Amino acid sequence: MSFIKDLISPYKGMPREIYIIFISRIVNAMGCFVMPLMTIIMTDRIGLSNEAAGFFLSLNSMVFPVASILGGKLADTFGRKHLIIIFGTLGALLYMSCGFIKPSMQLIYVILGASTLMFVAGPAHDSLIADLTTPENRAKAYSLSYLGWNMGFAVGPIFGGLLYRRYLPLVFIGDAVTALIATGLIYFFINETIESTKNDITDESRKLEKREKGSIISVLLRRPILIYFSIIALGYEFSYSQWNFLMPLHSVKNFGEMGAQYFGWIASFNGLVVMLFTPILTRLTRKTRGIRIMVHGILLYAIGFGMLGLIYKLQYFFVSALIFTLGEVLLTISVMPFIVNHTPASHRGRMSAVLTTITGTGYAVGPMAMGRILNFINIEKAWIFIGIFTAMTAVLMLGLEKYEGRENTIREKAGSAII
Repeated sequence: MSFIKDLISPYKGMPREIYIIFISRIVNAMGCFVMPLMTIIMTDRIGLSNEAAGFFLSLNSMVFPVASILGGKLADTFGRKHLIIIFGTLGALLYMSCGFIKPSMQLIYVILGASTLMFVAGPAHDSLIADLTTPENRAKAYSLSYLGWNMGFAVGPIFGGLLYRRYLPLVFIGDAVTALIATGLIYFFINETIESTKNDITDESRKLEKREKGSIISVLLRRPILIYFSIIALGYEFSYSQWNFLMPLHSVKNFGEMGAQYFGWIASFNGLVVMLFTPILTRLTRKTRGIRIMVHGILLYAIGFGMLGLIYKLQYFFVSALIFTLGEVLLTISVMPFIVNHTPASHRGRMSAVLTTITGTGYAVGPMAMGRILNFINIEKAWIFIGIFTAMTAVLMLGLEKYEGRENTIREKAGSAII
């Protein structure tokens, strides 16, 4: 019992709304049936080629930046809750309609439309948590939201897979119903938070969160640390994308016809590690600076991915997954709090959208770039390259920590001079 108390202790004492968001994330992820099955639906049920299916998946990724930036602007202008309710509901209704459409190109277009609407609501979710928290409990709140999603996603695709063969319409209807329930929780139990961003922040330790006027570009230029961070993050996201691209290829190369099954086991293991270690690492790092947590996370990526270039047995793939998943947890619980703590309250939605778009570029181009690289080197050497490349981004992040320290010192001296 004491162990369980230790696990949940980091999440005590937060605003009631954060727990509602946690439950909403679990429900939403439990019904996340459609996107994990998207490739199979397009190739198996609609009859598209692998190349065509890849095109539509890439098209979906290309829509994300535009939808996200639009959502960020709307979230900062009209409100977080309103955006989540409107676009979340519209997206869910489109998914619902898919349950009554025969497998066809029309079905693909409606699915893409639904996911685009969900993308628009994304920045509002991040901003909602930011509005409800302070630097003291912000990392814990984002950690809990991340944990909730993974708890739900651990079972969601399993149910989706069971429904797929005989009850394909229920895949879409079930996804829609859970999305509507998750949206309903926010509608009934969470108030609009945008008004809180219009209040002046008097706490000097939160100086960077004070409202500002101007475009998101002008705000970024006045906060170059966020530009430097996004460029570094683009690098480690490039590396992380290889876990869904290079690792399946490596697994099939090493283990033949059992490779796909073994990769499925590794993916499930990844989810289990996230659920078990998110509370533990949140507790252990509660007094550590955000950037230092990121440095540790990136180094775990470097070790976990790089070691795959030197070892070949199945058990070491699980060791690798353990190491890089711990890095994933550390980065997840530290990145959004860092961004929010350096962002004016007036620009939270737009900043979330813009920086997510920049960093997400690394993840988006990772598989394509590595596919080209594999024309010149084998998979083992590719992993060694990824390990070295990721270690270099850790060094850059360490340099960013020193830069932040200098900036804080300058601000403190400026504040003392004014007094």
